[in-house]
Amino acid sequence: MTTSTGSTPKRMVPVDDTALAVSDTRGPGRAVVYLNGAYADTRPWRPVIADLGDDWRHITYDERARGRSKRSADYSFEGCLRDVDAVLQATGVERPLLVGWSYGAAIAAHWADRNPDRVQGVVCVDGAIPYGLTGEEGRERIRRLFRRMRVLLPLARPLGMAARMTADQHADVNIEANEINAAIEPVLNRVSYPLRYVLATGASLGGGQEEMEVMRASLDPVLASNPNVRVSAKVASNHSHILRKDFRAVAAAVREAAAAHDQGVR
Repeated sequence: MTTSTGSTPKRMVPVDDTALAVSDTRGPGRAVVYLNGAYADTRPWRPVIADLGDDWRHITYDERARGRSKRSADYSFEGCLRDVDAVLQATGVERPLLVGWSYGAAIAAHWADRNPDRVQGVVCVDGAIPYGLTGEEGRERIRRLFRRMRVLLPLARPLGMAARMTADQHADVNIEANEINAAIEPVLNRVSYPLRYVLATGASLGGGQEEMEVMRASLDPVLASNPNVRVSAKVASNHSHILRKDFRAVAAAVREAAAAHDQGVR
């Protein structure tokens, strides 16, 4: 089965109890797999893809219950990692360059950590940072946020900004993501391939400017200890707008990671 979004057709790739809407430009170029934000569809990647152009093979997909993909009984982080394997198998890609935004950055970092010989490099766009709201206080803060957003979530779905999940399921995804990010430093310390960050500097939904600065500063010990991990750019936009307003910086980080891989320079 295929569907059409823009000029690149999508096909449904089965995995577990669901099916993912996958788009692949094919061609001989270097394969880049884009991993979305926690509730987003693939649309925010369009400016990055346009900037990189036709010399690259662009693979995008909607995660479970996002965009055109089907619902599932499992919205866990582990389920999302299995989805990466399913997409790679369906497209025949053996060694991708992974580019993840927010939640997708954590997926990219963890998948690469489990498969270091199967990845050319990773670009993390304002995500996979060793900071998270944890403990009961943090979990309750997240639950309150999504309870307040309960009425808005159905309105945000057609815009690709929310999933076909309940407010509680949205909260559960966010709670798990915060716990994973809070514990991600050992994963980053093991990185043996080029990993590049593009970091926003503005405030974010659910977090003010000062808290965001503390969050991004938590990356400093990793940068000091692992030369394979570098910040490609810090940009003026905030977490939500970074792919739209600073897509050129993201595309430049993709080129940088690819060049470092080709040159054997981390």
